[in-house]
Amino acid sequence: MTGADVAGRLERLTGAAVRELRAAGAQHRWNHYRAVLADGRAVFAKVAAAGLGGVFDAEARGLRWLGEAHAVGVPEVLGWDEATLVVSWLPPGRADAAAAERFGRELARLHQAGAPCFGAPWPGFIASLSMPNDHPVAPSAPRDPGTWADWYRAYRVLPYLRLAVDTGTLTAADARLVECAAERAGGVAGPEEPPRRIHGDCWAGNVVWSGGSGWLVDPAAHGGHRETDLGMLALFGAPYLDRILGAYDGEAPLAPGWQQRVPLHQLHPLLVHVCLFGAAYREEALAAARAVLAL
Repeated sequence: MTGADVAGRLERLTGAAVRELRAAGAQHRWNHYRAVLADGRAVFAKVAAAGLGGVFDAEARGLRWLGEAHAVGVPEVLGWDEATLVVSWLPPGRADAAAAERFGRELARLHQAGAPCFGAPWPGFIASLSMPNDHPVAPSAPRDPGTWADWYRAYRVLPYLRLAVDTGTLTAADARLVECAAERAGGVAGPEEPPRRIHGDCWAGNVVWSGGSGWLVDPAAHGGHRETDLGMLALFGAPYLDRILGAYDGEAPLAPGWQQRVPLHQLHPLLVHVCLFGAAYREEALAAARAVLAL
């Protein structure tokens, strides 16, 4: 795809001609670009060679839904189609203790904004993988499979476990271990909480430091458990994590024992990584399952 092709897409989606365009890397099945529009706006674009189904639709809807809480920074969605997503550019900043504490408070407020159900009313994706986000389950609905732990098992753990087994990355013995951990979730998930408005893929790489706080990008947004976002922040080591968590807990106190439940919430993203990147994440996923069984 030529620069002119990319510029044409951006102009169609934003209504403004492109004054400057430069490549900014790539990820999964799309390329990244930074552009400056004729009206002076700086934008970030994800551009795929062909349509990706609902990947960018889910991301755009998720960003707007998170932004509706007016709690934490998210880029403005300027336009999208099946092969392109355009959002506002975030000027790069840096993580420090003050920014981390502000982000922790803002993340708590996002979660406090709540969600009407577990799941969401649009087909979901996490990275480039389909995510059964479009099976919303309200706590009082007839389709309710039970508690959050039952929903998490059915819609977050088992779909990726099946995919990992079907592709040969996990064995039948591995699957039995993970299934046992998922079955145990109900007994170790802690006090029941209402559905929270969560990012859903809140690892450190999806927090952009800008303007003195963390901004959320690349969501797999849905109504879920707030400890899921905190477990993701811990998975690959967010900067100043202790400051983030301390500020969060000061804003919205966490239920006792939440630290011990981190492996439960990491089981889903680790299975996603097994599906995306193969056996390199197998041992981490199995270790998380064993940790859940040890609770």
